[in-house]
Amino acid sequence: MPNKANAAKALRQTKKRTVANLKRKEAFKAAIKTTLRTKTATEALKLAIQAQKALDKAAKAGTIKKNTAARKLSRLMKKVNALKKK
Repeated sequence: MPNKANAAKALRQTKKRTVANLKRKEAFKAAIKTTLRTKTATEALKLAIQAQKALDKAAKAGTIKKNTAARKLSRLMKKVNALKKK
């Protein structure tokens, strides 16, 4: 337990931020997984847009870095585009 008031406040803030960050991470991970599970290219493209939105929100909030979001989106789009060619 924190001994000082500012340490107690910092602990409260950290707990609140941790919950928010986990929610954002789960959102983009779930979006990526659902995109990869689809069989058709058109459906995968629609879901990839939602995954991009979730990744951008996580990057904007500071949950993940901007380049990490870009890398994950790039790898996802490579797989989605590979579905188009089949």
